[in-house]
Amino acid sequence: MSILKVFSGRSNRPLAEKIARELGTELGQCEIKTFSDGEIWVKYTENIRGSDVYVVQSTNPPAENLLELLIMIDAARRASARKVNAVIPYFGYARQDRKDQPRVSITAKLVANLITQAGADRVITMDLHAPQIQGFFDIPVDHLYSSAILVKHFKRMHLGNLAVASPDVGGIKMARAYAKRLEADLIVIDKRRPKQNEAEVMNIIGEARGKNILIVDDLVDTAGTLCNAVAAIRDAGAERVYAACTHPVLSGNAVAKINASALAGIVVTDTLPVPEGSSKIVAESVARIFAEAIKRTFKFKSISSLFDVDKG
Repeated sequence: MSILKVFSGRSNRPLAEKIARELGTELGQCEIKTFSDGEIWVKYTENIRGSDVYVVQSTNPPAENLLELLIMIDAARRASARKVNAVIPYFGYARQDRKDQPRVSITAKLVANLITQAGADRVITMDLHAPQIQGFFDIPVDHLYSSAILVKHFKRMHLGNLAVASPDVGGIKMARAYAKRLEADLIVIDKRRPKQNEAEVMNIIGEARGKNILIVDDLVDTAGTLCNAVAAIRDAGAERVYAACTHPVLSGNAVAKINASALAGIVVTDTLPVPEGSSKIVAESVARIFAEAIKRTFKFKSISSLFDVDKG
């Protein structure tokens, strides 16, 4: 009978430790080194022959996180693991999912190919930037949603006269799912992006005046889009504005922008390490969802109940 073993890369070990605790086990023994020239070296220091291995590693920048995942998958395959499962809480490079202009790469497909060719048998991930990225893989992908946890957080807050806002047209489905579960109205922010990492809010579709607003998105990077949206919604007469974003990328001076904004609070998850320095940022753990997905895949049980929480 196969044995379940969970290992962690270095991108987000605290989350991996929480997942292991939820599974009632400890992280497997794995030695990872970076040589002085930058090369990464991986060795599993316990026997994994015939085991079902789950490697927990987000692929956020720097690129070494992605490379480390690939090397861990390859090492597990060469150590005769029965199955190698890539548990990727945050799937980086997902925003480049199509050719939106000439002569650019589709990095989401490239990364999917790399993970598959490295030897992964399955991918377990959460809140992909575009759900259709699942189709870029030639191996099974279990796409989990954080909305089950984030919705519960805002239900506990008992916010009255609430409307859920999508920061762009592409996020309408996610916003509609939140609005349905929170019994709230739905509004959409029409934005136009003059260049990468900059967003200009143009128009608000829906009634925001006098309402508490919850902006939902899959990630917050520079926080420019989010802070512009908050300012536009407040100008439209909203009362308090909150945000729920799964992946706290928070690059550059994003935390400072959030602190200086009119945002009442933002709830994120621990798919990425949550930076300190802001009382407005609250983190909820997704360890239980990932642990349940791992447990069910290991036992060949259905995990569809973990998927349907984001249907609008």
